Amino acid sequence: MSNYIIGKKIGMTQIYDDTGRLTPVTVIEAGPCPIVSVKEKNIQVGFDAAKEKSLSRPVLGIYKKAGVSPRRILREVPRIANQEYKAGQELKVDMFTPGEKVDVIGTSIGKGFQGGMKRWHWHGGPKTHGSTSHRRAGSIGSSTTPGRVWKGHHMPGHMGNARVTVSGLRVVKVDPENNLLAVKGAVAGYKNNYLIIRKTTKHKRQVIKPVIAEQKAEALKKDAKKQSAAKK
Repeated sequence: MSNYIIGKKIGMTQIYDDTGRLTPVTVIEAGPCPIVSVKEKNIQVGFDAAKEKSLSRPVLGIYKKAGVSPRRILREVPRIANQEYKAGQELKVDMFTPGEKVDVIGTSIGKGFQGGMKRWHWHGGPKTHGSTSHRRAGSIGSSTTPGRVWKGHHMPGHMGNARVTVSGLRVVKVDPENNLLAVKGAVAGYKNNYLIIRKTTKHKRQVIKPVIAEQKAEALKKDAKKQSAAKK
């Protein structure tokens, strides 16, 4: 029905797979996500039940028009071409299967205002007597050429609280009864942070041997056969 679903980060734990190997996983409460509205290229889906008094009237009207109970989160996700959608349908966690690769999109934990050494892992200045630049930024550019600070220069500032996509996480376990999804590894954000889970868009590249290499290998085989025949 869709390649996307909204979820909530529950936390991390460890589980044993079929071979007895201990695997660190992140448990995500994924769905159910009712479809609120259908557009030309996207669909609006909701997640996490909410009270009517916690929503504004315009947003509440969207849910009432679709006949869907109010939800705390409302997001637009791409729809699959040539597939029918209607308001009220639900996207559930059973759309994923164990062993499948997914991408998890979330917001990283905010660290507040940080200096350059913590934010960008600077080594710092001299630590000898008389130095006053242990953790300072130091020079940030030339005064004549270019006469400005280069765009993208590493500086102190706000750290974290950014959109992060972790790609290619393997689905370890799917629990449709409890709407739980366990993926190998860590994802961005704190506990109870809202996430978007999608089927991965990155795949392994197929390594194709060049034709020249194959021709050289065949030529070497023929030469080896000729040499062995000449010795006989």
